[in-house]
Amino acid sequence: MKKENRFRNVLRAVNHFIVFFLLIAFVITCCIMLFVSTLVETMNLTLTNETVSAAAKITFGNAILLSVLFSIFDAVRRKLTVERPVKRITQAAEKITQGDFSVRIQPPSRFGTEDKFNEIIECFNKMAEELSGVETLRTDFIANVSHEMKTPLSVMQNYGTLLQQPGLSEEERLEYAKGVTDGSRRMADMMTNILKLNRLENQQIFPKTEEFDLGEQLCECLLQYENTWEKAGIEIETDIAENVTVRADSELLALVWNNLFSNAFKFTPEGGTVSVSLTATPHHAIVKVSDTGCGMSPEVGAHIFEKFYQGDTSRAAQGNGLGLALVKRVVDIMRGEIGVESVVGQGTTFTVRIRKN
Repeated sequence: MKKENRFRNVLRAVNHFIVFFLLIAFVITCCIMLFVSTLVETMNLTLTNETVSAAAKITFGNAILLSVLFSIFDAVRRKLTVERPVKRITQAAEKITQGDFSVRIQPPSRFGTEDKFNEIIECFNKMAEELSGVETLRTDFIANVSHEMKTPLSVMQNYGTLLQQPGLSEEERLEYAKGVTDGSRRMADMMTNILKLNRLENQQIFPKTEEFDLGEQLCECLLQYENTWEKAGIEIETDIAENVTVRADSELLALVWNNLFSNAFKFTPEGGTVSVSLTATPHHAIVKVSDTGCGMSPEVGAHIFEKFYQGDTSRAAQGNGLGLALVKRVVDIMRGEIGVESVVGQGTTFTVRIRKN
């Protein structure tokens, strides 16, 4: 391989020399012919074969010398301005193909270097940075999925072992069977959310827009949690404006409200309050979901839309940290906005802005 590269370099150098020689020889010949013809006409000189032959030899030697000098200069120029940055980019690309996403290319000095190479290097560094972030997210995602699956699997295994013991009472049997069922349900919910989130992130789900009454949808989603708030003695406050219609994907938006309501009831203690409001501006519908739960710190609030992130680990058994990631992705697809305001010990408010049209 090295011999082939050397042979190619030699051929390239010879080719450049021939090109420069032909060009310089042509230019010098034309210039000398013009000079000599002008000199002969103005001074009435007579040219002999000896003088012409000597001039031709000198001209030929000058053409060769200049061609060598230009070839050397061009080789040095190409080495510094072309081959060196190309070699850097090639070496960095090879490291990325080997899985090293930390590689970065130091941009060469703009003096004597093609600006296009600096643009390529800048884009390459951005690509490497993005790939590094994606790899980190992928690694974290796999680690989180493994961890989240391990917990319900361990619970199911333990309860399954207990179910095999002889002499169980009916109450114990039902309790252990419920543990297995809850663990399997949690795993099924997690897999469903992972598939939904993956399809949303890869744009395999395309919104089917239709015009519908947003207030009616909010009431329907809220009523699904009637047993939850009655069992916990949670007070419901609603302030839903009438005749607020939006053109959006109703199924995806229902996913947003169900996740927000589920979180609100999960973190609201017995006797607390969950509030839902709907207002409208000329171009947006604004939904607020508030609770009087434990609240969260600004540090936790900065990460709640990340996959598998759970600020309150004491409630981890009630979810898998994917709900708000789904919510954020759906709202982004709808070209909407979502924000959160929270005070530790007082509660949390999620605000969703959806375009009407």
